[in-house]
Amino acid sequence: MTKKFWVHSAHDSVGVAVEDLSAGEALTGAYMDTGGEVRIQSSAAIPLGHKIALRDVKKGDKVLEYGEVIGAATQDIRAGEHVHTHNVKSLRWG
Repeated sequence: MTKKFWVHSAHDSVGVAVEDLSAGEALTGAYMDTGGEVRIQSSAAIPLGHKIALRDVKKGDKVLEYGEVIGAATQDIRAGEHVHTHNVKSLRWG
C-alpha cells in the first residue's frame, strides 16, 4: 500500500504529507524510526509537505515532530486534521 505520509518518530503527534491528501481519505503512513505503519482518515484536504494530526491535541498542548516540541496548539486539533500555522504557534519565538 502506498504511504501517503511519513512520521519521523513514534512519539510524534503529526505526520508529514508526501503528496496532496483529500478530505475523508483513508491514509496509510510509515514511521521512519521503526518502519511500522499507521493508518488514519483525513478530515481535511492537506497539501504536500504539510502536517496531519495523528491524535487529538488539546489547546495549549505541545505538538511533537522529530520527537521534539515544534509548537503549541492554539486550538483543539482532532486526529486527521491539517496542522499548520492556523492552529499551532511556535514556542521558539514566543
